[in-house]
Amino acid sequence: MEITAEQLLTAFGDTLYMVAISLVFSGLIGLPLGILLVITRKGHILENKWIFNVLNPIINILRSVPFIILLVAVIPLTRMIVGSAIGMNAAIVPLIFYAAPYIARLVENSLLEVDKGIIEAAQAMGATTWQIIYRFLIPEGLSSLILTFTTATIGLVGSTAMAGAVGAGGVGDLALAYGYQRFDTMTMIVTVAALVIIVQLLQSTGNFVSRKIRRR
Repeated sequence: MEITAEQLLTAFGDTLYMVAISLVFSGLIGLPLGILLVITRKGHILENKWIFNVLNPIINILRSVPFIILLVAVIPLTRMIVGSAIGMNAAIVPLIFYAAPYIARLVENSLLEVDKGIIEAAQAMGATTWQIIYRFLIPEGLSSLILTFTTATIGLVGSTAMAGAVGAGGVGDLALAYGYQRFDTMTMIVTVAALVIIVQLLQSTGNFVSRKIRRR
């Protein structure tokens, strides 16, 4: 049985829902963590080896866990938060746990590209730690941060395909349920094409916004 346009649109909406909600919450966690990794490292504005040496390995450990394993490992916590281990909302919890440390590391890499001379100039002007972060560090690294969140969003799109293991739905789940398990080649082609289009649109948009900011 071939999929209908309605099924494809529903799956598309499910994917966007999971990606959007997961991105918001993982961003709210990952961005501060990434900033903290930068400012507490040796030689930076808020050097603190204890915070850095604790936070850095924790993020590395979380990043090293494959999503499909994380999906199963956090099922008890997922039940506590959303009341179920099945469905789109249930898939969002492990998606956040998966994406937050990934975003933190990407944010760290982006902000480390900011010229140290800018930070030193801000300190010389008497700027507080918060002012340096808000008015100098983030604005100077904004173009790179846009690409960081673009990469994270694309990663979440790929992860939603595996989220089908908990009945999350989405385009990836449609490809597995109809295209792979039912040997429907046309469905596989259509769903894969839809995923490719989503990724291309996201990457193109991210690149465009990043270039606009860089030229300011």
